[in-house]
Amino acid sequence: MRALGNTRRWGRTFRTTAAGVVCAAALAALTAVPAQAHEPAHWEPKDTGSPTVRFRGLAAVDRDTAWLAGSAGTVLRTTDGGASWRNVSPPGAEELQFRDVEAFDARRAVVLAIGEGEASRVYRTEDGGATWTEAFRNTDPRAFYDCMAFFDRRHGLAMSDPVEGKFRILSTADGGRSWTVLPTDGMPAALEGEAGFAASGQCLVTAGSKDVWLATGGAARARVLHSADRGRTWTAADTPIPAGDPARGVFALAFRDRAHGLAVGGDYRPDQTSPDAAARTADGGAGWQPAATPVSAYRSGVAWLPHSRTAALAVGPTGTDLTTDGGRTWRTVDTGSYDTVDCTPDLGCWAAGEKGRVARLER
Repeated sequence: MRALGNTRRWGRTFRTTAAGVVCAAALAALTAVPAQAHEPAHWEPKDTGSPTVRFRGLAAVDRDTAWLAGSAGTVLRTTDGGASWRNVSPPGAEELQFRDVEAFDARRAVVLAIGEGEASRVYRTEDGGATWTEAFRNTDPRAFYDCMAFFDRRHGLAMSDPVEGKFRILSTADGGRSWTVLPTDGMPAALEGEAGFAASGQCLVTAGSKDVWLATGGAARARVLHSADRGRTWTAADTPIPAGDPARGVFALAFRDRAHGLAVGGDYRPDQTSPDAAARTADGGAGWQPAATPVSAYRSGVAWLPHSRTAALAVGPTGTDLTTDGGRTWRTVDTGSYDTVDCTPDLGCWAAGEKGRVARLER
C-alpha cells in the first residue's frame, strides 16, 4: 500500500491466555476516575534514545522484555521494562524500513523490512540481536511485503500486496529460518487498488493454531480476508470502515479467539476525518458491525487487554481509545501519538510510534 513519508507502502499480532485476576485489576485501573483512590492506568513513556526513529514494529514478550522495529533499519530491545534499550539492529540495514517484529522470547525474534523488490526482507536472530541471519529477500519486483504473524514458535506467515491480482503469502515452518511462497489457488481475487497497510505490523494476525486474518484497504471496499488452514484457502468479507481511497481502509486487526475480533483504521492523512474507524466481529470475520459509539479518528493499532473478553485498546497518531464492551463503544483515554500496541499475559501492554516514542501501561 502506498505509504506515509518516504516509503511507498506501509503494513502484528496479539496474544491472549487465561488468568482473570490480572485482567480485573487492569480494568479497574483503566476505568478509574481521578476522584477515586487509585490513579487510572496511563501510558508511562520510556526513553529509547532514538528521537528520529519511527517504531511501527513492536513485539511485547512480557512486562520486562520488548522488541522494537523501525525506520533506518533500527531494532531495539529492552529486558528491564524499558529503563534501558539496546540497539541490536542488523548490520548494513540502515536503508531498510522495518515495520514488523515477532519475538518468541528475549533472544529469538524475526523482523520484516518492507518495500518493493529486494527492499522486502526477513531477518532472524537467536542471540538477542548480537547476530542476525537474512532468512528471506524478495526478488520479485511486483511484490511488496507488509507484515507477518506467527501461530506458534515454528509456523508463521508474511503477506505481500497483490501480485498478478492476488495477495501473496509466504510461509515458514521452522521459526522463520526459511520461507516459501504459498500457492494462490485458494486466494480470492484482489479488488482494483486493494493492498495492505504496513502501519503497525497488525495487518496480518493469528488466533490459535490455524486461523489467520488479513486486513485491506485502498479499494472501493475495506475488507478482511480469513483463512482457517494457515493461509492455503481464504474467504473475504466487507467491513464498514471507510474505503474508496488509497489512504483509507482497515489498518489493524486483533482477535481474542477464533470468533471475536476487532478492526481499526480510517484515513491516515492528518487533514482528513475518519468516522466509523472501528468494527467488530463475533463470527470469525464472516460479518463485521460498526461500533455504536465509534472510534472517530484514524487508528493504526489495536490489542485486546490480556485475559479480558471485553476490553481492548486502539492507538493512532492522535491518541488511544479504550473499549470495555468488546468494541461496541469506545472512548479516548490518552492523546499521545502511537502507531502500534501489544499486550502480554502479565499485563505488559506496550505502545510505540513516531520520534522514538515508546510507553508501557502503568498505574
